[in-house]
Amino acid sequence: QVQLVESGGGLVQPGGSLRLSCAASGMIFRNNAMAWYRQTPGKQREWVASVTSVSTTDYADSVKDRFTISRDNVKNTIFLQMNSLKPDDTAVYYCNRPPGFFVSWGQGTQVTVSS
Repeated sequence: QVQLVESGGGLVQPGGSLRLSCAASGMIFRNNAMAWYRQTPGKQREWVASVTSVSTTDYADSVKDRFTISRDNVKNTIFLQMNSLKPDDTAVYYCNRPPGFFVSWGQGTQVTVSS
């Protein structure tokens, strides 16, 4: 059974940084593209960034040049380094496979950007 566990969220001031982690189990991690998503109350979950099995990356326009996605295939973990955070980045952040290939969602990790 696939399990995804997100961590690393918290409260940060505008302009600050956070590093999120997502540990995966129950899947052949190294063969799978992975992605980060985020959701705010009353809105649909939105895609943030993706990393392929060979570490090719892609980003939503809203986070490009501020966020960096990466992966560690030894630790079965993906990361999201978030810099220059803005209040609009406030959301619960989730990891999963790319759209169309979702597995069970984890609990997410709350990121709050506020002064």
